[in-house]
Amino acid sequence: MLYAIGLRRTFDTFIYFNSVVKNMTKIFVGVIIEESLEKKSVLKKVKIIKTKIKKVTEKHKTPWIKQWTLHTVEIPENRSESIAKDLSKSLDSQHEWYADFKNKTHHYIIFRNKIFFIDRRSKEQYDQAKNYGISLGIPEYQVDFHPDIKEWKQ
Repeated sequence: MLYAIGLRRTFDTFIYFNSVVKNMTKIFVGVIIEESLEKKSVLKKVKIIKTKIKKVTEKHKTPWIKQWTLHTVEIPENRSESIAKDLSKSLDSQHEWYADFKNKTHHYIIFRNKIFFIDRRSKEQYDQAKNYGISLGIPEYQVDFHPDIKEWKQ
């Protein structure tokens, strides 16, 4: 009887982890900086799973604000494209920002009025997004979505 219970637990665990792995490709996760948004209503369309506030320093290159409110968000795959479009229209028009979210296979990198939908295996697609961000004046160390750049400390 204990053997059967052990098998059942193992089977249930397998089903759970299999579901989690499948959902990793269906759920996008990213960070949206609240202060980067002109229209904050887009935050009501995503699931905020964590929020942290960082005091702005000179390194951030955003002296017009005192803090960054970083919302870690989840976005279902079936809503990812529409959320990306909403975000692109919602970003601050006076300053250059980007937002991004990714799943296991794809990565949205979103600028005001420009969206990159990247195959995460494509260095060339990442290079295009990185170069676009730099052309806008975003510091190179902040385009940390690129696979060749270690994540910068905020």
